[in-house]
Amino acid sequence: MKGIVFTEFLEMVENQFGNDTVDDIIESAHLPSGGAYTAVGTYNHEEIVSLVSQLSSVSSIAVPTLVKTFGQYLFGRFFSRYPDFFKDVANTFDFLQSVEGHIHVEVKKLYPDAELPSFHCRKLPPNQFEMIYQSTRHFGDLAEGLILACIQHYGEAITLNRENLEVESGQTVRFILTKA
Repeated sequence: MKGIVFTEFLEMVENQFGNDTVDDIIESAHLPSGGAYTAVGTYNHEEIVSLVSQLSSVSSIAVPTLVKTFGQYLFGRFFSRYPDFFKDVANTFDFLQSVEGHIHVEVKKLYPDAELPSFHCRKLPPNQFEMIYQSTRHFGDLAEGLILACIQHYGEAITLNRENLEVESGQTVRFILTKA
């Protein structure tokens, strides 16, 4: 997993829980990297799982809630860091449609070793959108947080429904977005 996810997570923790909490969760997680991350580095995704688990223990907030909250935070950071991804995109459905075919293509150019989840999208008449998330990393909660922040960013009245699908390995989640 790319280091930018780790650095942004630790920044969110510092902003919301304080620097002492960042130090505490890094120390108690016993991370192979020692908790020293660079945005361009690549790290085992199990380290962020450990960090989130430790934060859950310290904060008494459930892991899925923390991961979803991080997804919402991360969307805002992506908007700040990568404004070109949002240019000429007028709504949630169009932005989500651009993730796999445009954004992930650009990410792979910058980070050829990046292991990205896949998103299969289709518009459903008259006012629905389906997004299928697939990953071996089980971050459906992160994807959900990103989608919720996207809806908020575009200021649309959209409801989000989530269905976890059975698969042999990895995680597949079906998201249905419905415009009011």
